[in-house]
Amino acid sequence: MKIYTKTGDGGETSLYDGKRVKKDDIRVESYGTIDELNSTLGFARNFIAQDKIVEIIYRIQRELFDVAGELATSDQEKFPEKIEKRHVEFLEEIIDEYLEKIEQVNAFIIPGSNKAAASLHVARTVCRRAERRILTLNREETINPMLIKYINRLSDVIYTLARYLETDLKYVEFKK
Repeated sequence: MKIYTKTGDGGETSLYDGKRVKKDDIRVESYGTIDELNSTLGFARNFIAQDKIVEIIYRIQRELFDVAGELATSDQEKFPEKIEKRHVEFLEEIIDEYLEKIEQVNAFIIPGSNKAAASLHVARTVCRRAERRILTLNREETINPMLIKYINRLSDVIYTLARYLETDLKYVEFKK
């Protein structure tokens, strides 16, 4: 099986529903950034020793295929699987569970005291960029509101897990 089709050589690609768009279309940028996030989470997972967190990340990676599927489809009737309220609630449960386990800090921290935390902080920043791209797309076309909530909560989950895995907090102190 060949992986190249030559149909994109002119700078266009096909969405999930068959519609052709420019490769730099905001919709392509949105689901492309979700793909980048998924890969970044996969990278981060290799540095995490806690099985429960690894399983959480696997689940999120699977759900990101649904996010990308929605974003790669302009025809709302053809969504493969939609992000729903239950997906957002799962993320909120993770946030609540892990926030209870960490010291509450009312200051900025310098991210990355170890490889696991550092790689999750990189994933968090990719997630925030994905959210910005999706919000730009939402100004042009209606995006599932639960998908937008999901991505917003996901950056919070990734931050919370990264904070939980930090081993030596360094605080940012501002000169007054």
